[in-house]
Amino acid sequence: MADDGSDRKVIATNRRARYEYEILDTLEAGVVLQGPEVKSLRAGKANLAEAYATIRGREVFLIGAHIPPYPQAGRGNPDPLRERKLLLHRSEIVRLQGRIGERGLTLIPLQLYFKGGRAKLMLAVARGKRRYDKRQAIRQRESEREIRRSLRARGRSRS
Repeated sequence: MADDGSDRKVIATNRRARYEYEILDTLEAGVVLQGPEVKSLRAGKANLAEAYATIRGREVFLIGAHIPPYPQAGRGNPDPLRERKLLLHRSEIVRLQGRIGERGLTLIPLQLYFKGGRAKLMLAVARGKRRYDKRQAIRQRESEREIRRSLRARGRSRS
């Protein structure tokens, strides 16, 4: 049975990631969570805007992801900005260490979602874009928008 990812329930997306970074490679990682954090995620609350991942020894950690406290949990809520361990195969971690060793590469989260009842994180190996790269991306996006607009206008004028 092929898994096409159609059973995903997206919780949070890092929208600035594709603007700020050039995505070179992606992989899926499990996330170690505590009970109230899972409840908070099921309610659709999380923020990946300032998050990144780092490798320490043979483990990968997600840093800066904000999962707000679950109100009904009372005092059992962990710190919303705590480091969370990511679950990857050792071979994937070794491969990531080799890639991150290259100058200017970093690990950033793209998306947090539930897949088969488990919290997963789409992690990307990325290189930061320079200011002129960002301007070029904006120019390209606006030119594509203008082309679509003119094609729609042309289609309306024929009818």
